[in-house]
Amino acid sequence: MKVVAVTGYKPYELGIFKREEPAISYIKKAIKKSLIPLLDEGLEWVVISGQQGVELWTAEVVFELQLEYPSLQLAVLAPFVNQHKNWKEDQQEYFEMIMSQADFFDSISKKEYEGPFQFRMKNEFITEKTDGLIILYDEEKEGTPKYQLQIAKKKQEFKGYEIYPITFYDLQLIVEEEMEE
Repeated sequence: MKVVAVTGYKPYELGIFKREEPAISYIKKAIKKSLIPLLDEGLEWVVISGQQGVELWTAEVVFELQLEYPSLQLAVLAPFVNQHKNWKEDQQEYFEMIMSQADFFDSISKKEYEGPFQFRMKNEFITEKTDGLIILYDEEKEGTPKYQLQIAKKKQEFKGYEIYPITFYDLQLIVEEEMEE
């Protein structure tokens, strides 16, 4: 596996409304825990679409891992041009800071937002260009990641695409490990 996509819930889907929320550190640890075995097997690229929440937190994890794995690279493939233009100002700055450090950044659609079809195009494009998907998602709590998961499951059926789920149970285990330390 050389290229893996990472996605998951947006902050509001997790009840997270501040960048300093302690839950974010547990989510980032779970992402790191999923990436390290893949890095040891030769992972070269992590691909995100730059959406708020799990994807931007993944970028931070990648930047941290690059200190130990300098060949690891981050690609951000936004669904459309200026996807962050209607976000709150601090979120726009955060997005721009992440983009400035990414190894590759582009928009799949070369236009600004036109409709939900651009998100479907993004999910299909990223799934097509990657070997697997790390996804923070729990079937019990529906949310936006389900669309990417549906496409990944189709590819898995026909092409051996790997799906690495991170569930709420996995997060609970990380919280418990932290409490014990």
